[in-house]
Amino acid sequence: MSVKLMVLPASEAAGIRVVSIPDDLEEQEAFRHVTGIISAVEESTPDYAWEDIEDALEKHGYRRVSFVLGPSLD
Repeated sequence: MSVKLMVLPASEAAGIRVVSIPDDLEEQEAFRHVTGIISAVEESTPDYAWEDIEDALEKHGYRRVSFVLGPSLD
């Protein structure tokens, strides 16, 4: 069984996150779903942090995945 992953981009490399997509969602549906969840957190919690978003995502079956971002090519 393969795990579907989603990269949540950020303007800073340290802010990039990867989450697993619940098995019952297709990729396009998951993208719209995650966008809605993040928007709801941003609207309801003006001083939100990643932990607030992560908690909201986990309530909907998304799980944070640890990853290693390669070295800068600068």
